[in-house]
Amino acid sequence: MPAQKLSTSSIKRVQQQLRQRTEREQQRNNKRLFHEANRLKRLPLYLFTILDELKAQAKARGVDVIDLGMGNPDLHPPAHVVRELVKQAKKPENHRYSRKGGDVETKLLETIAAWYKRKFGVVLEPGQGEVLPLIGSKEGISHLSFAFLNHDDIALVPNPTYPVHFNGVVLAGGILYNLPINAEGHYLPDVHAIPRSVVRQSKMLFLSYPHNPTTAVADVKFFKDVVTWAKKHRIMVIHDFAYSDFVFDGHRAPSILEVPGAKEVAIEFHTLSKSYSLPGLRFGFAVGNRDVLASLAKIKSYMDFGLFRAIQWAAIEALAGPQEYVHQTVATYHKRRNLFLPGLKRIGWDVPMPKGTFYVWAKIPLKFSALTSLEFATLLVQEAGVVVSPGSGFGEYGEGFMRFALVEPEPRLQEAVRRIARVLQMAD
Repeated sequence: MPAQKLSTSSIKRVQQQLRQRTEREQQRNNKRLFHEANRLKRLPLYLFTILDELKAQAKARGVDVIDLGMGNPDLHPPAHVVRELVKQAKKPENHRYSRKGGDVETKLLETIAAWYKRKFGVVLEPGQGEVLPLIGSKEGISHLSFAFLNHDDIALVPNPTYPVHFNGVVLAGGILYNLPINAEGHYLPDVHAIPRSVVRQSKMLFLSYPHNPTTAVADVKFFKDVVTWAKKHRIMVIHDFAYSDFVFDGHRAPSILEVPGAKEVAIEFHTLSKSYSLPGLRFGFAVGNRDVLASLAKIKSYMDFGLFRAIQWAAIEALAGPQEYVHQTVATYHKRRNLFLPGLKRIGWDVPMPKGTFYVWAKIPLKFSALTSLEFATLLVQEAGVVVSPGSGFGEYGEGFMRFALVEPEPRLQEAVRRIARVLQMAD
């Protein structure tokens, strides 16, 4: 059966719907009795909220939606970790406030340090403040900007990137300086090209490799260069290492702390959300420079009372227990990548093979290049029932790209390719 022609009116309808949504939102804001703080007005539009609305509308129409938008792991978490969580949640003493120096709190710090030594060969001193548990790495990254940025301090943030890297800076009132990264530069920022006037005001640099959303990887040589530069200019380096296990085709993801002397300027963030498929557990940790972590711990002490102690026991079980689950998880996403990318190529959407993460970073097909990434994402939801993330949601330099999260089983990914093919054919 020949594909239905994608009319100009269909595209115009999508564009009009998005304009009308923006107007409705503005009207709602104008009618509010209590207005949001100006810091919230500085934030870019959170496009993923729009996608959630579009997804809900499609489901209401009876559409079987395939959601490749959010990096929300679909795999079952490790059974032994879940058993530990249930076991510890039944103990009344674990429902009290977490306390520094407690039995599980101390064991957790030691477990993280031991895991780091095994995995990266990096020695940490948990008793000297070089390890800090977090209520998810996103929480720690955002609070770090509050701990260090004054209104005249600059944060250097590669763009595109994971939104909390720039949103935290904006909320804290710091000055955001975008470092455009692109395929020609292997999606690595050139710190030596930053103007001296900017460097003088800069306080921190954000990095994240393997990189969300572009899937790029970095080697130790890159980190050595950054650490040398950061020491020279007395700039803090923050490395978001959420996808440390997700590398393919012989690539390895090094810790920035493997660089000798890196702890003088750097800290690194980890999470159990991806490697252990535990995003709902909200557990992460930061390691590295003890002075930086002390300030992060200080601001957190005004914001929270620590982690649920049962979650800490579960985290210990994840990090100290058998790691075969992690290897199997990476293998699963590797298979999905090797299925999905050739599928896109067969239907005329040739995309570079990701080197890391479980995402696909795809330039919008030429025939749709007149559309913004949000408009094209809306079109895919409405015409194919496939949810993807618009590149502009990761910063202005992500415009013109889409991010797929491979968080559906292989048959669903194959179905997504078939549906996308119909949309591409409709434009011919």
